[in-house]
Amino acid sequence: MAEPARAAAGRRDSIRKTLLIYLGALSLIGAALLFLAARSYGRAAADRSYDHLLISSALSIADSVALVDGQWQVDLPYAALDLLAMAPEDRVFYRVSSREGQAITGYADLPAPPSAPSDGEPRLFDAIYRGENTRFVAVSRWVAGPASQGQAIVQVGQTRRAREALADDMVLRALVAIVALSLAALALVWIGVYRALRPLQRLERELSEREPSDLRPLAREVPAELDQTVESLNRFMGRLAASNETLRAFMGEAAHQMRTPLAALRAQAQLALDEDDPAEQRRSLETIERNASHMSRLLNQLLSDASAIHRANLQRFETVDLGELLHQAIFEAVPQAGPRPELHLAATTEAVRVRGDALLLREAIKNLIDNALKHGRAPLQVALTTSGDTAAPTAVLTIADHGPGIAAADAETVFERFARGRDAAAGGAGLGLAIVKRIVESHGGVIDLSNRVGGGLVVTLRLPRTLI
Repeated sequence: MAEPARAAAGRRDSIRKTLLIYLGALSLIGAALLFLAARSYGRAAADRSYDHLLISSALSIADSVALVDGQWQVDLPYAALDLLAMAPEDRVFYRVSSREGQAITGYADLPAPPSAPSDGEPRLFDAIYRGENTRFVAVSRWVAGPASQGQAIVQVGQTRRAREALADDMVLRALVAIVALSLAALALVWIGVYRALRPLQRLERELSEREPSDLRPLAREVPAELDQTVESLNRFMGRLAASNETLRAFMGEAAHQMRTPLAALRAQAQLALDEDDPAEQRRSLETIERNASHMSRLLNQLLSDASAIHRANLQRFETVDLGELLHQAIFEAVPQAGPRPELHLAATTEAVRVRGDALLLREAIKNLIDNALKHGRAPLQVALTTSGDTAAPTAVLTIADHGPGIAAADAETVFERFARGRDAAAGGAGLGLAIVKRIVESHGGVIDLSNRVGGGLVVTLRLPRTLI
């Protein structure tokens, strides 16, 4: 059995695995975003640095353009190109042309800018030239001569090798930091998940080391997120301990109560076997039948008590009509053959609905009617009414007889199992009122006993009513 359980546990989701996957994925996504941001920043920084040199070179060349006697003259300042030659792996291209597109000097086949540059504002763009990705800048300058004027356009280009090398170097340095940071973050995630789940491991170890009978509440300090779990577990163990204690008490009392009638039955049977006189044998058999009937009633009530304990703990309640349950209980409890006892029923005409177990409530009412018939005197008066406001509506059931009532000293003890009043008739097991009290309290109600004026016992049940 252990192997399938471990296999099933291996197939179930793991909190540690889930946390590590999600937090690890978050760390990796963050690292990827940082890498993309670093690469974008590195390229932008490299472009800004080299664009500044590129624009400076173009402006320096533009300052050397002159218009003499209608002819363009360019005194090319090679120092301007030397600024770009600081990157030896790159190639530099330039062209000076008129506004009309006439090449004055330089490379005549340089790609034209997407739009003509305005005076004083450089125009930067990228283009493929001679098979290489090249960065260009175009500037325009109005040149005035003694007799004429014109607009010259200076275009300077530089391949992107140095820029990309600088950007790659910056990205590489950032990548080292990102990798180190990501590894540190993953390590912290692992440590954090381990420490976060350690209280669960301690709880598991504490529970596994306990004896099966140890149902004490867990007193270990746990994180705030586990408070509700521990409280629920403690409530469950409390209910289980109470159920076990009730079961132990029930088994002990049942064994004690059954032992006496069984011993009496055995003794009477042995006496009947040893008796030769038919009349004495008949008296012994009558005693055996009487004791067997008593034991049968006791056994039925023990089973009813056990059923009440079980169903009360389950609390599978639903909305039921208490008036309908009352009629069913009267039909089952009042003898249908022979002389029927006199019973007066007064019930409200409105539906009296409560939340509860129909079987248990019917059993409680039957026990009360049966108790009144056995220990009281007819006529019985049964009434079902309602009381309370809309905030706390209550269903009230009263059963009154004309018997001797109950002594003040017995008012509380009669609700204990196997306890009987001093004036109770012989033959009872002392379980009826105990069963009723257990059922009523499991439904959130109360039960009261009182003596009526003129003699008789009044039993009053009050149950929370459901308004629909």
